[in-house]
Amino acid sequence: MKQQVYLYDTTLRDGTQGEGVSLSVDDKLKIVQKLDEMGVHYIEGGWPGSNPKDMDFFARVKNLKLNHATITAFGSTRRLGVSASEDQNLQRIIESGTNAVAIFGKTWDFHVTEALKTTLEENLNMIYDSVLFLKESGLEVIFDAEHFFDGYKHNPEYALKAIAKAEEAGADCVALCDTNGGSLPHEIAEIVSVVRENLSIQVGIHCHNDGELAVANTIAAVQAGASHVQGTINGYGERCGNVNLISVIPNLQLKMGYSCIDEEQVRQLTSVSKYVHEIANQVAPSNQPFVGKSAFAHKGGMHVSAVMKHPETYEHLSPKMVGNERRVLVSELAGQSNLLFKAKEWNLDLDKENPASKQLITKIKEMEHIGYQYEAAEASFELLVKKGLGELTDFFKFDHFKILVEKNKTETFTTEAVVKLMVNDEIVLTAAEGNGPVNALDHALRKALVEFFPIINEMYLSDYKVRVLDETEATASKVRVLIESSDGKEKWSTIGVSGNIIEASWYALIDSVRYYLLKHEHEIEAVVKEKTYQPPLGVSNH
Repeated sequence: MKQQVYLYDTTLRDGTQGEGVSLSVDDKLKIVQKLDEMGVHYIEGGWPGSNPKDMDFFARVKNLKLNHATITAFGSTRRLGVSASEDQNLQRIIESGTNAVAIFGKTWDFHVTEALKTTLEENLNMIYDSVLFLKESGLEVIFDAEHFFDGYKHNPEYALKAIAKAEEAGADCVALCDTNGGSLPHEIAEIVSVVRENLSIQVGIHCHNDGELAVANTIAAVQAGASHVQGTINGYGERCGNVNLISVIPNLQLKMGYSCIDEEQVRQLTSVSKYVHEIANQVAPSNQPFVGKSAFAHKGGMHVSAVMKHPETYEHLSPKMVGNERRVLVSELAGQSNLLFKAKEWNLDLDKENPASKQLITKIKEMEHIGYQYEAAEASFELLVKKGLGELTDFFKFDHFKILVEKNKTETFTTEAVVKLMVNDEIVLTAAEGNGPVNALDHALRKALVEFFPIINEMYLSDYKVRVLDETEATASKVRVLIESSDGKEKWSTIGVSGNIIEASWYALIDSVRYYLLKHEHEIEAVVKEKTYQPPLGVSNH
């Protein structure tokens, strides 16, 4: 039978101490539901005695129907010189209505004498009194042994006395905290082993990532006997963050045989990670292990060739196991295998014997040489491939555009673009204003096409990036423009490169429009047929 590891998530409390991370009560409640669906055992909601927001959270979370998680409050041992029953922070924990609590206490003698300014004996009393009070109030109590590993290294006898006091008072679990995040895996393993010999209750681990070893340290602790793991989603937390549960779970469960959550719930890791990034308004790192966009992305031609035959040649596990997907990038490093993989994705008939395959590889490498980078603009790449295979519908032909930029003496700045196209053998000439050259071009292009393709009103530009490719050339440098577009349901990226920023923007802009029309080609054909349909005599149109 697999050994069970209990997950304790502190994203809503410790995670929000990370720089730039802020969650409203509504945000917290949404994340609680996601974590509960994923099978997390404990979700720490906050510190009831510290602010009104957390008290509001505990009042509202009672209305959620949870299937797996126990909502946990956070707090500290009683204040110096105050009994546990009279300590306001401990009283607020009771009032929160939660069934479980994690309270932290000092286990490093240096902190006791220098931070608390009290005696070592009094600190032991504070730990004992606080745990006992909460246990007598009917709560499950987890004692977070703050700075335990640093404390043990400096004074092992006292650190062990501190956690023994928590056990004596009835604590259900002692979580050993590497609060400063500076311990090494072999130190964690050795110290946890000693603790397991001295305690009869459950031992937990709480690691910070200041040495970028939080995941390794947590795994070492579990191997040494810890069965309770505290961490955050995506590793949010103060300074360099807490241990990332998104990485801990698959390492423990898929690689080491421990049981954390159900297999189906492990496949939710990618979606949960993205969801929390979105709610917290954080940019998801593309190279985040297991769940990042690049975690299973392959670029080198030899790699792709091998992966197409046997994925395990360059993947440490199947991306499906964590809810992610394999991606193949196309660049100057690409070979035929990359192109064949992408063609298969798009249901295109292409094989190694097709002369177009080699021609396309040559074309791609030429384009990359002048500055194109298709791994960040797959929509432009798909258009390039389909054009090379003769399978690209030409919805319109470009004739020319003009841009007029004017700034008059009243400081008014105006931009006007004129675009001339050929659509359905009809010449279309339109003009439009915008708040800049690209915006004006976008408006003029839409104005020219909307009568023929009304669906174009549903798409819009969602992001625009410019990168100078050779800064040593100053104003003569080439620029690469990336445009991200969306219709509210999907997003796609296109690219343009030129020594002229307006020309580069135009290339990316028309690719964006052509790609959207291509994706809706069947709808466009249906509209055209409906418009050209002439009913027989005597048959009404209505």
